[in-house]
Amino acid sequence: MKYAICGYLCIALTTTAWGQRANDGRPLSTSEERALRTGNTFKECEKCPSMVVVPSGSFVMGSPSNEAGRRSVEGPRYTVTFATLFAVGRFAVTFEEWDACAAAGGCYTYGPNDQGWGRDRRPVINIMWYEAQSYVAWLNKVTGKIYRLLSEAEREYVTRAGTTTTFWWGNSISTNRANYNGTQTYAGEGTGQYRKQTVPVDEFAPNPSGLYQVHGNVYEWVEDCMNASYEGAPKNGSARITGDCSLRVMRGGAWNSEPKFLRSAYRIPGVQSDGR
Repeated sequence: MKYAICGYLCIALTTTAWGQRANDGRPLSTSEERALRTGNTFKECEKCPSMVVVPSGSFVMGSPSNEAGRRSVEGPRYTVTFATLFAVGRFAVTFEEWDACAAAGGCYTYGPNDQGWGRDRRPVINIMWYEAQSYVAWLNKVTGKIYRLLSEAEREYVTRAGTTTTFWWGNSISTNRANYNGTQTYAGEGTGQYRKQTVPVDEFAPNPSGLYQVHGNVYEWVEDCMNASYEGAPKNGSARITGDCSLRVMRGGAWNSEPKFLRSAYRIPGVQSDGR
């Protein structure tokens, strides 16, 4: 199976590893991996991310031409098919999880600034793409498995969770459902709260796939290089690693974003950086 997790920029992760097993914090055996089914959750070390298994299937990627806020980089729409189950991080990677990596000598022993908002179960912020990759490398070392960043197609698939609306819950948005700049409006919805900071990763209801905060709070890094359209994109859900690879795709919107940037189809480039 594949595993995928989520840091500000959030890390979105997946792995190749498969009933339900108690979260006793040890790597899955081969037989336990093979027994995993949709909706099962697990974690493979005490400070590892909590993973949930999502189903195989197909979906139409991108936004329809009449969606408010749509941009040309969100098309043309095309069908993506995932042949197998895969596992995805239920939450954005937290400061608690990142700090465990740094304390063990991984993640460049880097302690990102929390802006005075708090650490623990808040999503880790101030993370570059190459730093997200260092967290993946540490997980692989600790678990002996193959974790990686989610592909852009996987990220949209698990965000939509079988839905075709602008957001997984419908076509409008409120600050009771997500953390964003509530002084801005979308699709006729009224204004709401502007928290001006991140919130813990387990606030708000999870989507039908069991993932939390797929819209808002922190942007998430994915594996893909940035391209101006989906022309030539893989139809099997794999990452697109051609194009402008000095820029990597970010998804999901953040605590200070306008609500249109939280849409399931929204994508934006971020500077990859060459690393330390």
